Amino acid sequence: MNEIGILGNKCRMTQILSEEGLLIPVTPIWIGDNVISQVKTESKEGYNACQIAFGDCTEKNLNKPKLGHLKKNNVPLKRHLLEIRDMMGFPVGSPVDLSHFEVGDEVDVIGNSHGKGTAGVHKRFGNKLGPMSHGAGWPHRLIGSGGGGRGTNQGMPKNKKMPGRMGNKRVTQKSRIEKKDPEKRIIFLRGAVPGPVKGLVVLRKKDTLSRKKTKK
Repeated sequence: MNEIGILGNKCRMTQILSEEGLLIPVTPIWIGDNVISQVKTESKEGYNACQIAFGDCTEKNLNKPKLGHLKKNNVPLKRHLLEIRDMMGFPVGSPVDLSHFEVGDEVDVIGNSHGKGTAGVHKRFGNKLGPMSHGAGWPHRLIGSGGGGRGTNQGMPKNKKMPGRMGNKRVTQKSRIEKKDPEKRIIFLRGAVPGPVKGLVVLRKKDTLSRKKTKK
């Protein structure tokens, strides 16, 4: 089961007109130049994979291990490196472009969601607010009980919903290719895509309709 992946930068959402005259919301993804920087085989590493390099940069933008790795394989200097499992048939130095994706293909879109900083339980989990009247004598945005009444070991219950960091997590969702522009190296995905504008996004598709279940 061969898998194909490609990296890109998210652009601002727009809309395109379908053949039926409907406006379809899409998110453009600028693909740029994707290059295979390393190939792993089952006989040597125990599994098949290809490492993709994306994002032009200079030597000062890379640390010494990554710089030496790219120079050793005679690959142009790139900022981002990502390994795609079960991707085969690409030699080191070969480009990965939009010719491997067609309009109508279903793809997995992977990116980091918007970071919203520290948030309370009402914004983070949608907990109910307290009474809003002045005479209620109850804080409006109290989180509620912290876990008492559990016997002698009255510690905090596991997975208790508490205030904390919201967003900035790896998100994988399914999308569909509505249009592609090989000249400008842009691919248009239906609907919204996780992550901020100019954020790094990974597109991944399989040659068959069956998909492996991956742990979140």
